[in-house]
Amino acid sequence: MAPSTHTVDAVPRLGGDGAHPERLQTVPVRHWGRWVAAVLAALALIGLLGSLAKNQNLHWDVVGHYLFADLIFDGLVTTLWLTVAAMAVGLALGTLVAVMRLSANPVLAGLSSLFVWAFRGTPLLVQIIFWAYAAALYKHVLIGIPFTTVTFVRFDTNSLLTPSIAALLALGLNEAAYASEIVRAGIQSVDPGQQEAAHSLGMKPALTMRRIVLPQAMKVIIPPMGNETINMLKTTAYVSVIAAHDLMSNIQDVYAQNYQVIPMLVVAALWYLALTTVLSYPQARLERRYGRGTARAAHVSPLRRMFAGVTTRPTTERKG
Repeated sequence: MAPSTHTVDAVPRLGGDGAHPERLQTVPVRHWGRWVAAVLAALALIGLLGSLAKNQNLHWDVVGHYLFADLIFDGLVTTLWLTVAAMAVGLALGTLVAVMRLSANPVLAGLSSLFVWAFRGTPLLVQIIFWAYAAALYKHVLIGIPFTTVTFVRFDTNSLLTPSIAALLALGLNEAAYASEIVRAGIQSVDPGQQEAAHSLGMKPALTMRRIVLPQAMKVIIPPMGNETINMLKTTAYVSVIAAHDLMSNIQDVYAQNYQVIPMLVVAALWYLALTTVLSYPQARLERRYGRGTARAAHVSPLRRMFAGVTTRPTTERKG
């Protein structure tokens, strides 16, 4: 917490030689209430951590045994690839849906609005279970000529929609609905005059969107999209209901056998915390990159501000 400073404005007085003004000392304003609140919060945190460390019911030996177990790493691999793949599907499809919603074509705008309404209006858990049991609705997936008996490819739905594929479809399509709104907000934040100027230079709409609009919209898109990525990592835990062999699914398999529910949930929480912490770093870098020239680029983390407040010392200024 960096203390604010208060400088008394005074008419500079000449020094002994009559040529140089005297130096006035800048005295920081002390905010004692902030420091008292910080100390109380730190003591509460230390007390909580100490209580958890001494709690024998957590069985820290079980936590340590399973923290780096092979089964946990297998679940982590599934969780990570689901996060990356679902975000890729969501971002690509969401960008397409956002452009469709902004289209002057009423059919495209209507279809995109219907897509957002359907996938954003139903719970993700329902969508995951729906895709897992889609074979109850369609036993086979056919590719051919509509309204005829001509079929080129035929798939068994149960073989095609494995738990991992069903989880990817549910996560990716749901994310596309939310990503489309984020991208649409970013596109609409760009001054329409930018597109008009590009069109006057002979640029086609697709090229204008790719070269002019989207680069400027990134500073609005990146922060919420970074949060969506972190949220996606945690949301993959929902696929445990269809046994997709992610981190949470494997955790449940373990505590279903050893009945150590709380220690295994601690293992899951530690890994999710570690992964979200790692993802927060590139998000902050991207925000600073695309926020150059704005107040967001000058944002200082709370940790840096805390150390800055500790190391700040009264300085002297020459009033002239």
